Amino acid sequence: MPLAFSAVQNLDLPVQRSSERLAEYLTDERRVVGSLLSPEQLTELEPGRYRYAVTPLQLFQLRIEPLVELRVDREPGRLELRSTACELQGVPGIEDDFDLRLGSWLEVAGPGLRGCAELKVSVSQPAVLRLIPSRVLEATGESLLNGILLSIKGRVGQQLVRDFHQWCDDPSCDLPPATTT
Repeated sequence: MPLAFSAVQNLDLPVQRSSERLAEYLTDERRVVGSLLSPEQLTELEPGRYRYAVTPLQLFQLRIEPLVELRVDREPGRLELRSTACELQGVPGIEDDFDLRLGSWLEVAGPGLRGCAELKVSVSQPAVLRLIPSRVLEATGESLLNGILLSIKGRVGQQLVRDFHQWCDDPSCDLPPATTT
């Protein structure tokens, strides 16, 4: 029987200074994604597509290292980040039975940002963990997923806002877009 667990985190973040420029900031995809996720774990595959090496997770005796491919979609004042594929490293034998789904969005809301992230995992129960009740494994898995989302939420609340203010203070951000002739 596969194990399934999930976690959801909502965000409502006031931005004190220059909030009228948040929509413009969200168009700088590379910068925003690099502020949302740890840049040293992030690789841009092409515009709008990234690979993210999730911080290794310890689940009882297992060390799990997911490598997630992400797609970014943008609308005015909104950025969406979704997983498109996931490769599991560190646990031989369950790679084919592992599924990780991430769906998240961040948008301008008044003088700040709001958003939501949902993380879902389903996996077959590895032989090494068969003696542990499924309820215990699922509760532990949900706790791990909540930890990941809380870490990202903390980055948004600190790193993203700090980066936004640095972006606002950069004189080159006030330049009009280049035109082609």
